[in-house]
This record gives sequence, structure tokens and C-alpha cells, in this order.
Amino acid sequence: MDRCIWTMRKCHLATAFIMFTCLGILFSPIYNLFSSQTVISPKPRAAIQKPYTFSTLPCPKSRSNNSITPIKGTRYLMVSAFLMYEADGQINILTIMNRTHFESFTCIICCDKHGLEISAVLLDKHSDHFGFPFVTTDAFCSVESTCNATHVTISRPENLLDTQSHMYLPIHKYMIHNRKFDVDFTLCISCLFGGYNNVLQLVQTIETYKLLGVERVVIYKTHSGPELEKVLQSYKEEGMLEIIPWPIHHFLEPSKGWNYELHSGEVHYYGQQATLNDCIHRNRQRSRYVLLNDADEIIMPYQHASLRQLMEELQGQQPDVATFIFQTHVFSKNVANGSARFDLPQWRHVPGINILRHIHREPIRWFVNNPSKMIVNPRKVAQTSVHHVVKSSGRTLHVPNNLAIVLHTAKPQQPDLTFEKLIMDRKIWEFAERLIPNVNKILQKSGLLN
Repeated sequence: MDRCIWTMRKCHLATAFIMFTCLGILFSPIYNLFSSQTVISPKPRAAIQKPYTFSTLPCPKSRSNNSITPIKGTRYLMVSAFLMYEADGQINILTIMNRTHFESFTCIICCDKHGLEISAVLLDKHSDHFGFPFVTTDAFCSVESTCNATHVTISRPENLLDTQSHMYLPIHKYMIHNRKFDVDFTLCISCLFGGYNNVLQLVQTIETYKLLGVERVVIYKTHSGPELEKVLQSYKEEGMLEIIPWPIHHFLEPSKGWNYELHSGEVHYYGQQATLNDCIHRNRQRSRYVLLNDADEIIMPYQHASLRQLMEELQGQQPDVATFIFQTHVFSKNVANGSARFDLPQWRHVPGINILRHIHREPIRWFVNNPSKMIVNPRKVAQTSVHHVVKSSGRTLHVPNNLAIVLHTAKPQQPDLTFEKLIMDRKIWEFAERLIPNVNKILQKSGLLN
């Protein structure tokens, strides 16, 4: 009896093996068809289809200078295009695409005095998407060195011949070696939306950063309140602020939160990741370092007088580090004990939080994933998420809290904490004497002080 059962088991195993083998042979071409269109990471230029001259006609006049440009016949979006001289003829187009859809695209490249070239697109969809269907995507296409490319667009195969109907992005060209920087520190803030009008805190944040050594600020703006709009224009007139319009809501349904399961929408937090990556690209050759944080956050050194001194020490000790991560500490906006002297009458009618009044921070919860923000070397970062870098040619350093932290003055994350469990931290008061007149100056210029 046992022998018969053993024989039957062998027959069943053999049958199952034959069935799986046949299924594998049957579905292998289908799997290869789809997997050939799914690209996880950029490949060397030799792996990208060689470009060739498509037309001797001049570049079409339909040029886009917008921060968001639709790809014809799709809901996909182009943000910006870049070409590194050291990248051996590879254009990187920053886009927003659906992460679950896979299809072929072609680059149409405008060559100066050489007509049009076409090249296959290689897609690299960023791994961090927080569950949302649309995700930041790098689109790579190769170009001949003799082309001297000036503009580029992405096309579906069926629209390729209609070159005049596409919108073409300007190609930003830069060198990452042997370049003197315009500034040492650039602050990237994204995104202002929903009538954002936290005027006082934004001014205090920018003025504190100026005291710390930040020379340039880039803000991606979807929508801001009327008072904040006056402040932004004042900073723009000073020459330190670049405002990049970000009308993502005209093309996709943006989420007002970070988690797809908790917040509705098609793209994470008004396309925040696309703006952060775009800001890194824009500042590769202009800025030694780029700070990536929100409008209500300050990366604050605790043992150095400036960010320059802090970074010189950190970079000097570890020259191969490209990403410096700072832990976020929440200063509750609901607690203002012991700060009455900074309840300045001229600020009482200015919208927003007065960070000088909030000097009690919550203790770190070591059993949860605490958020963080970054300072990066933009020449070594290829892709970034919100709290960490995704692809980089350098190492990552988690900066110790005794050297620097992120001051985040906002609603409490631990509302049940008693006052006795909060930590008094008056670091921001060290800047008060210089900060107050500087804040008054910009508010006065913006017409917000009586």
C-alpha cells in the first residue's frame, strides 16, 4: 500500500513539474514584452538606442517656459530638462508619470543648425511614491555631441511625425567640475498651496537662515495668501528669492497629505518630490550646498555660528559624504510659557506664528520613525525623496543632535504630553537681537506694519 502511495506522489510531482515548465515557456514572451519596458535604474549611454537625424527642418517655435508642460496625448507631465557636459551626451528630462503604466516614448531633440534628432526614452521611476499612482520619473535620452541640443520634448510613437504640435522644453546645460559657485547655500522650499499665509513664521525663517549664511531661496508656489504674496515680492525685489509657479492642480489631483491610504489624490503632496528634484538640478552648478526643508523648519547648528562653519567641519572630517541628514524636533505652537517679552505689539496683526514665543520642544520618540530634513551636495545626488536621498554617488551622514537639529515650530505631535515633559530650548533667542529688526524691515517694506 505504501509503495502505491509513493508511486502516485511521484506521478503528481512529475505532472506538476511538466505543467509549470509549459506555462513558463508559454508566458515567457509576454513577460519579456512587459519587462523590457520597465526600467528600474538608468543604464549607461551605450545601452540607449543611438540617436539619429530625423529631420533637417529647424526646431519648431512651440517652446515652453512653464514649470509644468504636458506630454501630448497623455496626462503625463514634463518639468525640466538638463544636460551635463560630463554625462557623455545624455539628456535627463524630469517628468511625472503613472508608476503602474508602461509604454514606449521617444525624445525629439532640437539641434542648433542641425535640424531634429530622435532617440528612445529610458524611464527611471523613483522608488518613493507613498502609494500614489503618479510618481516623479527621470526620462533619459541620448544625443550626439555634434547636435548642440537646445530644446527637447517627449512623444508617443503615434505622435512622432507631428513635430510642430509638441511643446519643447529648453535644455539647461551645466558642468559639475571646475566650476565656481554663485552661492554656498541655497534653500529649497516646496510647496506653498491652499492659500498659505503663515507670513510671520516664513519671514522669521528666511531672516534666520540669512543670519546662518543662506544666500538664496527657491520657493515653489501653487497658491499663497494676499499678505504672503506681498512678502514674496519684497524678497524677489531684493534678488535673493526665486519663485517658481507650480500649478500642479491644473493637471492632476494633488494630495494635501503624504499618505495615499489617508489622503485622496493622484500625486503625493502637490508633487513635492518633483519640486525637490528639480531644485537640486537647477542648482547643481550654482550652489555648493542645497537645503531641502519646509517653510516652517530651520536647520539649526548648536555648536557653530553658521552653516558654513558646521559644513566645513562635517565635510572636512568626511569628504565622501554627499547627504547630511538632520533630525526634526517639534516646538509646539500651543505652548508660549516664559516668552512674553517677545509678544511684540507690531507683530500681533501679522498673520502667522511667532517662533520666538515657542521654546519648548517635544522629546524624541525613539520607537517611531521621526522625520528629518537634509543638506545635500547637488552634484552628487541623482534622485531624492522628502526625508532621504534615493540615488547618490556619495555617502549619507546622520548628523548628531548635539551638532544640529531641525527646528519645526508647528502643531504638537504629542498633544497629550504635560508641560513638565517638554524640553526648554532657547536656541532661537540667540538670534533675537539681530532677527527682530530684520523681520521688521521686510514687513515694513511689504506694507504689513502699522
